[in-house]
Amino acid sequence: MTVMTYKPAYLLPKPGDNKPWTRAEFEQKLRDKEKYYHINHEFHLLMNSGKLDKSAIQGWVANRFYYQIIIPVKDAAIMANCPHRDVRRSWVQRIIDHDGTQGEEGGIEAWLQLGEAVGLTRGELYSQEHVLPGVRFAIDAYINFARQASWQEAACSSLTELFAPKIHQKRLDKWPEYYPWIEPKGYAYFRKRLSEARRDVEHGLQITLDYFNTRELQEKALNILQLKLDVLWTMLDCMWMAYIEKKPPYHNVKD
Repeated sequence: MTVMTYKPAYLLPKPGDNKPWTRAEFEQKLRDKEKYYHINHEFHLLMNSGKLDKSAIQGWVANRFYYQIIIPVKDAAIMANCPHRDVRRSWVQRIIDHDGTQGEEGGIEAWLQLGEAVGLTRGELYSQEHVLPGVRFAIDAYINFARQASWQEAACSSLTELFAPKIHQKRLDKWPEYYPWIEPKGYAYFRKRLSEARRDVEHGLQITLDYFNTRELQEKALNILQLKLDVLWTMLDCMWMAYIEKKPPYHNVKD
């Protein structure tokens, strides 16, 4: 008796040429994913053109804080799955960048300062009281992926950093003009990440180009990067409903 098993379309072999792309071709295909980066989401387009109200900016900052505190946890998961000391010695810098060290605060502290600059308290951010269920679900799904995937696959998912410097620069260029009520100290995180993201990209890209060296693996890498892009985009879908459409979760349920 033959047992038929179902395979999703993305697991089925593709007809035609399965020859691996060159490193340059593969890198370009990774970079071409930029069109799916959340900088192109309508929420970001409004935010970066000065068209969000204060409550929407505060909501974005509060929800993204949950993402910020998960980043070093994700990076620790990658390191826990990685048997190579040299890779761990380089990757650990990402944890330091966000958690900080004695006498030198990191990205989480900088994001707390952004929260204060937009009128939120540290207690509000740490309590996660403003985090939308869909945002939490998307971020938790990402950290679970990082824990369960191979360290190379989880490292590949971090390549959304390819597109990050552009988004940080836009905020630094336009927000002081569009949102003069935001205290200047709030921009420290974006300035900090301009250089850090570029450094991280070099390391993550090298790992990806080296490991994903067959056509099948290269296509898998593109799917992994798309997964991370989906997480970021879904977070903004949730925020759009809550802060633009004014339909937060359970908005139609009466007490």
